Amino acid sequence: MTEIHSKARIRWACRRGMLELDVLFMPFVEDAFDSLSVEQQAIFQRLLTEEDPDLFAWFMGHKECKDEQLNSMVQLILDRVRV
Repeated sequence: MTEIHSKARIRWACRRGMLELDVLFMPFVEDAFDSLSVEQQAIFQRLLTEEDPDLFAWFMGHKECKDEQLNSMVQLILDRVRV
C-alpha cells in the first residue's frame, strides 16, 4: 500500500459519528500526522479503532483512558487544539 492510500484511509477513519471528534481528528491528521514518529502514527491509528463514546469521554475529560499510549496521544491532540 502506498503512502497516499494509507493517508486516505486514515482521513476516512477520522470521519466519525460525532462532530466533536471530527473537529479534533481532521485538522490533526492534516496538520500534524506527517510530523509524528512512526510509533506515534501507529498509536494514532490504534486510537482511531476505539469506539466513539470512549473517545468522546477521553477528549472531553469525562474519563481517563487507561492505556498509557492512547492517553498520551489524546493529550497530544488536545495540546495542539489548545495552542
